[in-house]
This record gives sequence, structure tokens and C-alpha cells, in this order.
Amino acid sequence: MLKLRRVTELVGLKVYTDAGEFVGEIEEVNIVGNKVESCKIKVAKSSRLAMQLGGAKGIIIPYKLVKSISDVVIISKSIAPASEEETIEQEFQ
Repeated sequence: MLKLRRVTELVGLKVYTDAGEFVGEIEEVNIVGNKVESCKIKVAKSSRLAMQLGGAKGIIIPYKLVKSISDVVIISKSIAPASEEETIEQEFQ
């Protein structure tokens, strides 16, 4: 059975990538017309993404990158830029 959620219930949910990395929490949901367009995520200081963003405190991701919503939100790992190690690993595989 499909469980519907209110948009206000999304605020504060923890966000993880589909690779299992913790990103942060949903801070705001942007709605255009009757559709959710994007989510503003407050990036956790301890996350790998925070180090790659420099001094940015958050990111806005298009809603189409959200893969699943339940007790946590799962987003596509493509939001995070690849590190040099991952790029090297991909070249040799």
C-alpha cells in the first residue's frame, strides 16, 4: 500500500546517498505549481560532501534525484563530485 506523506514531514529527515554516505538533513522543500521541484539539504559538517563543497552549508538538489523516502531520504550519489581516488579507480576498472 502506498503511504502518502505531507511535504512538511520531509523537513528534518536525514539524507543518505544510495552508496550509504550520510549527507545531512532536509531543511526546505521547494514547490512549483503542485509539484515538488527541489530539496534544500543542510550538509553535515562531518560528511565527505561538506569537505568537497568548501564552505557551503547546504545544497539544493532536484527532486528527480530523490530515490526513496521513508524514515530517511535516499538520493542519487551523483550529487557528490567524484574524489580523485574514485576517478582513478574507475579508470583502472
